[in-house]
Amino acid sequence: MVLAALVLLLAVGLVMSATQGQLSVSSADVLGTVLHGLGVDTSWRPEREVTEQALWQIRFPRVVMALLVGAALAVGGAIMQAIFGNPLAEPGVVGVSAGAALGAAIGIVTGFTFAGGWGIAALAFLGGLLATIFVYATARSAGRTEVVTLLLTGIAVNAFAGAGLAFVMFAGDTAAREQIVFWQLGSMNGSRWSEVLVVAVVTVLASAVALVLARQYDLLALGERAAGHLGVRVEALRIGSIVVVALLTGVAVAFAGIIAFVGLVVPHLVRLSLGPAHRGLLLTSLLGGAVLLTWADLGARTLVGGADLPIGMLTALVGGPFFFWLVRRTRGRSGGWA
Repeated sequence: MVLAALVLLLAVGLVMSATQGQLSVSSADVLGTVLHGLGVDTSWRPEREVTEQALWQIRFPRVVMALLVGAALAVGGAIMQAIFGNPLAEPGVVGVSAGAALGAAIGIVTGFTFAGGWGIAALAFLGGLLATIFVYATARSAGRTEVVTLLLTGIAVNAFAGAGLAFVMFAGDTAAREQIVFWQLGSMNGSRWSEVLVVAVVTVLASAVALVLARQYDLLALGERAAGHLGVRVEALRIGSIVVVALLTGVAVAFAGIIAFVGLVVPHLVRLSLGPAHRGLLLTSLLGGAVLLTWADLGARTLVGGADLPIGMLTALVGGPFFFWLVRRTRGRSGGWA
């Protein structure tokens, strides 16, 4: 029932996202445009060619980008909750997103180019990876991950990254400052098919790796010692998972900016609904993240006429109260899973 509801919500959200916005088109026009792109000509194509071009060059890349970024952030959040052993771990909360944004901002100001212009994405990945490694190393104490230390370290990393962003903005020119503001607010505006392809490849491959590791995450939930006795190389599993999370978060931040709380809200709600088995948890989180950000992007384009709201603001409006409830619910409980 949960999967069916998510699939239905995603299908409806995709249709509405494709038809609604500053340029409103009918469902028949959207279907005709898609079929024409696949080489099937019908009478449903839009009357004006400019409408068809706008759909393919502006609307469709944005819709697909929202779906992929939501899936990437939700899977990254589920992995972090698995390796840290508590439901409060999330790329945005522990500073991974801020680290990736700082890396992207440095790339913007310095004009760093790499592999055909993907320098910003590379620096975003590096920033997210370094932030994740720092948080993990600091939160480890006496062979276990301390929840309080994890959150405090996340606060420190977010503060440091915020200061770094301010300094980079001060050092950059006007154009660079405006682009950095984009990373801080989060938006799908301006998505291109080349960027969508990169996010799709990273999200699919990283999610596949996470699914392969799902059984080991289940064993890790029994405790590090028990998992080790059952053949799990705990430290190797955590380090590999950190790289996967950095990839997912880095590519999402590089092309969409900071979008908080998706990786916190979605995996935890899925766990409450379906239980802690990680194979189903990861798959459903991927779908739930896609649903959440598809609808959030639709709201960003339609809630205020003639305006494009920051999508990160909308997710924070939902995620902030949920995070407060989650902290209250887990207060005083060991590990936060009870």
